Formats: sequence, C-alpha cells, structure tokens
Amino acid sequence: MKHVKTAISIRQSLYQQTEDLAKQMHIPRSQLIAKAIEEFIRQHQNRRLLEQLNQAYPDEPDPAEREYLLRMKRKHRRRVEAEGRW
Repeated sequence: MKHVKTAISIRQSLYQQTEDLAKQMHIPRSQLIAKAIEEFIRQHQNRRLLEQLNQAYPDEPDPAEREYLLRMKRKHRRRVEAEGRW
C-alpha cells in the first residue's frame, strides 16, 4: 500500500492529546491520525447510506400496508377477546 505524506495544522491542545493517546496506544502519531480519518470516513459513509435508505423507505406505510395492519389489528383483537371468554 502506497503512503503519502501530508502536513496539517491543528490546535496545540489537540496535538498534545494526539501525542498522549498515541503513546498510550504504543503506535506512531501518524498511524493514530490515519485511524481517526478512516473512522471518520466510515461514519460519514454510514450516515450517507442511512440517509439514502430513509429516503428510499419512508417511515409512513403505504395504503396497502395500512390496510394490512388494520386487518391484523382486527384479527388480533378478535383473538384476544375470544381468549377472554374462557
């Protein structure tokens, strides 16, 4: 896998937190930053996928689903009421 060097500017406090965490994890700072970027990208992709799924499958049932749910509720109610007669 090919690696590319890059320079970034971050707050001093964030740099120090990065240094401290990299030491705790016993990994190079650049590896920690790469892992953080990979995780950020993965979360972003997951959010985009969720948004696409939410657009494709709205929360509201369509008319056929509403009718099916209504029939199932009626059927369930009749069964519960019949069991109560025992």
